[in-house]
Amino acid sequence: MDESTIEFTSRDGIAVQTYRWQPDGPPRAVVQVQHGLAEHAGRYRRFAQALTGAGYVVYAPDARGSGRTANGSYGSWGEDGWPGWVDDVARLRGLIGEEQAGLPVVLFGHSMGSFATQHYLLDHSADVDAVVLSGSTEVGWLIPVLDADEPADLSAFNEPFEHRTGFEWLSRDEAEVDAYVADPACGWEAPPLPGIATLAAAADPERIGEVRDDLPMLIVSGDADPLAQGGSTVELLAQRYRDAGLDDVEVRLYPGGRHELLNETNRDEVTADILAFIDRVTSS
Repeated sequence: MDESTIEFTSRDGIAVQTYRWQPDGPPRAVVQVQHGLAEHAGRYRRFAQALTGAGYVVYAPDARGSGRTANGSYGSWGEDGWPGWVDDVARLRGLIGEEQAGLPVVLFGHSMGSFATQHYLLDHSADVDAVVLSGSTEVGWLIPVLDADEPADLSAFNEPFEHRTGFEWLSRDEAEVDAYVADPACGWEAPPLPGIATLAAAADPERIGEVRDDLPMLIVSGDADPLAQGGSTVELLAQRYRDAGLDDVEVRLYPGGRHELLNETNRDEVTADILAFIDRVTSS
């Protein structure tokens, strides 16, 4: 796997630092990765190794306010806030189209990145060939939490679990939790995100109806992920898309799995399932 860094400029002037991981030979398709809140794209390097090993080229930005893009100022959302974050997904997709013309593009979004993906699809579903949502949920119930005047308090997510670090809700793998806690670019207190209320559009059945019917979608979640609420909110999310006319929506719920499936004890199984989906939708 060859790793390089590129950047693109957001509409409000942020230089968004982006990993580009390339396979050894010519790529068969592209996977565009969107990470979650209070983390960064470098944490997806292991996932990228599996993808590039299967012949895919991977683009993964450090989203605004995150990772290298934040340059130490984590949670600096920029003038455009949440709408800018969603637009950044579109801007990177445009850059990918220039660099990888003609290749299918699969959009993978985890957690906050999955919410950005849901929002992006309302206007841009024709621009991607398939979607994978990880650590996601039906966003309607979550928006009041994200739209509070105070920094987002995610500590309640850890209530059902042991309290060794406070981040046990992320994974059953203690080494992965410890790596997250030790990473200064992870777990920071996220300030309010301007414009996050506009995410409500992604829970509007009428707007979801604008997503193209033939878009393949895989939703993966652990049934112990607090965002999944035992799987009910994930099934609701899938049903919203099915009701809107999408005819290829697959849900995989992993027993005991927590929020970060790519860092879970069964991550090899999860990665294999995602690869099988990507192989299917990009070869047809």
